Amino acid sequence: MLNNDVLRSVRYMLDLSDAKVVEILKLANYDVTKSEVDAYLKKEDEEGFAPCDDEVLAHFLDGLVIHRRGKDESRPTPPIELPLTNNVVLKKLRVAFELKEDDILGLLQAVDLPISRPELSALFRKFGHSNYRTCGDQVLRNFLKGLTHRVRD
Repeated sequence: MLNNDVLRSVRYMLDLSDAKVVEILKLANYDVTKSEVDAYLKKEDEEGFAPCDDEVLAHFLDGLVIHRRGKDESRPTPPIELPLTNNVVLKKLRVAFELKEDDILGLLQAVDLPISRPELSALFRKFGHSNYRTCGDQVLRNFLKGLTHRVRD
């Protein structure tokens, strides 16, 4: 899934302004201007569109965790995880929204994408683990859709 799509989905879900997106990025120690954020949020066929690279989205997701849950002063800020995969995006969103396994299963069932507990836990395994499973675009897209319904309703 394109990083720009993830950024647009989360922005819509939480009804964030461009200025708030900049503020969230600053929480993760990443400086960006409002015009750069505006370019990331445009559709691919719009003039002024700029692709959102892994580093920007990784900082945004880390900032989102801090924004929603607060900063843990007792621990140093962990380095960002690159390259950014759908599995990492799913993990960061799970942490930011404090979702448990049952919550995620419910979100996916609500958008008619039922998956089993073992399939879900395989998405959160460490890369290289024998039961690791790559998170496809369809799973991430439906997860975002279900999370949007939950947050906005």
